[in-house]
Amino acid sequence: MALWGGRFSSGPDAAFKQFNDSLPFDYQLAEQDIVGSIAWAGALKQVQVLSADEHVELVAALQALLDEASVDPRAIATAGYEDIHSYVEARLIDKVGDLGKKLHTGRSRNDQVATDFRLWCRDTAGTVLEALEALKAAFVALAERELGTILPGYTHLQRAQPVLFSHWCMAYVEMLERDTLRLQDAVTRLNECPLGSGALAGTAYDIDREQLAAELNFRCATRNSLDAVSDRDFVLELLSCASISMLHLSRLAEDMIFYNSGEAGFIELGDNVTSGSSLMPQKKNPDALELIRGKTGRVFGAFSAMMMTLKALPLAYNKDMQEDKEGVFDAMPTWLAALHMAQSCIESVKVNGDKTKQAAQGGHANATELADYLVAKGIPFREGHHIVGQLVQLALSEQKNLEDLSLAQFQSVCAQIEQDVYPVLQLDACIAARSAKGGTSVAQVSAAIGAAKKKQQITVRDATLNDVEAIAGLIQYWAKVGENLPRAKSDMIHSINEFAVTEVDGKVTGCASLYIYDTGLAEIRSLGVDPSVKVKGQGQLLVSHLLDKAKRLALKRVIVLTRVPGFFDKQGFSGCSKDSLPEKVMKDCELCLRKNNCDEVAMEFMLQAAKPERIPCQFVA
Repeated sequence: MALWGGRFSSGPDAAFKQFNDSLPFDYQLAEQDIVGSIAWAGALKQVQVLSADEHVELVAALQALLDEASVDPRAIATAGYEDIHSYVEARLIDKVGDLGKKLHTGRSRNDQVATDFRLWCRDTAGTVLEALEALKAAFVALAERELGTILPGYTHLQRAQPVLFSHWCMAYVEMLERDTLRLQDAVTRLNECPLGSGALAGTAYDIDREQLAAELNFRCATRNSLDAVSDRDFVLELLSCASISMLHLSRLAEDMIFYNSGEAGFIELGDNVTSGSSLMPQKKNPDALELIRGKTGRVFGAFSAMMMTLKALPLAYNKDMQEDKEGVFDAMPTWLAALHMAQSCIESVKVNGDKTKQAAQGGHANATELADYLVAKGIPFREGHHIVGQLVQLALSEQKNLEDLSLAQFQSVCAQIEQDVYPVLQLDACIAARSAKGGTSVAQVSAAIGAAKKKQQITVRDATLNDVEAIAGLIQYWAKVGENLPRAKSDMIHSINEFAVTEVDGKVTGCASLYIYDTGLAEIRSLGVDPSVKVKGQGQLLVSHLLDKAKRLALKRVIVLTRVPGFFDKQGFSGCSKDSLPEKVMKDCELCLRKNNCDEVAMEFMLQAAKPERIPCQFVA
């Protein structure tokens, strides 16, 4: 049954239904639609549209539906409903009867899909950010491995000046860093919650939209209902980020295809990213790179199509907006796949340093150094430029490199050239001369590699009073979304010795505390990391650090209450009964927003005898 059928005396014909229905592609929003519905059920309970018992029954049914949908999401696509919202509502009614019909109270598909889509985009962007970080790390590792390898630099595809191969690697790190910052910035703007905006004019129920936003981990609620349901700027921004980044990947592909060619022979691509010919057995084709280059057009096309779709649309929602999803559903996974392929290419590449050096020595790539040498002799650069041009002509006529000309030949064009010209023309000297910030000298490239590695580094340490503001911000964020208990800043000051923090690039980005009860039992609490920082491993380091601390204090048992038991299982924790926890632990639960629907699991870690103190550890992503 359609969600809108009451107004009509007959249903749509088959052709229109096929043309109109979006379930064949928006089934991908199933998880987000159900998660948003669970949050909306909580909001309806707050305004007494749902009783406590009704809320519990609805949430349980939605959770069951979420489990079912996660088994085979693609099966939803052929279920025959108009869209994912119709599917979820119908399946909910199947489970709880007429109670399921109450869930849509005060809500429109307009604010529902806007919320679902933002949730999907936010989740997908998080995955892409991780892939960007991984590709940057691969480039940095290659740059460090090949430090000292000399490559001819090109302009107009003509050999220009010698550069370090590592300098080439770090150029792409800079591009990827801008891609990362752009995407993070876009996520900040999209991370506003439109739920509760209704069809266009807002909801008639006294919903606490800020609390609703917090439940869904949005940083705030949208401010204008008309804009909230019709805004797709976040889609444009994501597609713009994807297009620019794919442009960078396409340039990388073109570079590497050329470097891999038989004519250049600078690199050899791994067997894992190449294929052969059905006819010519000697061929090893750079298919992964060519596909990256080719798929760039698909992403560009999605961006262009979205701009055309939104052009001249009146406020508020229009059915044109149904066209916002297919392009994004294709472009974002394409971008992600291209990043993964680029990483595989970089990680498996072999560099032929002899070939790159030989090429750098040819083509008179040291001509600029000769011009600079003449400037040092007091000759104006423009005149020196002309002199070097004449010497290049002489070298070409002799079929020699510049450094192979005799001193007499040099002086036949310019008498000021002396024996000291030869060290200047050596490749190593050419590289070393480019020592200003951002140059290709070994010192500058090494500094760039070091700076990039530092950004990937997480440090864990005991907290100090200087960390109170950062810890308070992290705890406030996760308490607002219901994942941690709130704590007063004064309490953090008094208990600062309980806390540990992680730092990324010198900034506190995670925290956790080890609270010790009178019985000697300890609990890991207030564990949280900055969601905008996509460097992995912070939670693991915090838990490990606090367990080490517990061992040094001769504690025997550490417990945790968690909704992510899989994470703690990997850290060596095992499940235990809540009945085994002290009464004070359970009393703390009275402060929790989810106390009536607690889904936390109790887990414990049994400690062995204390070991000598360890140096605080570091982790490189």
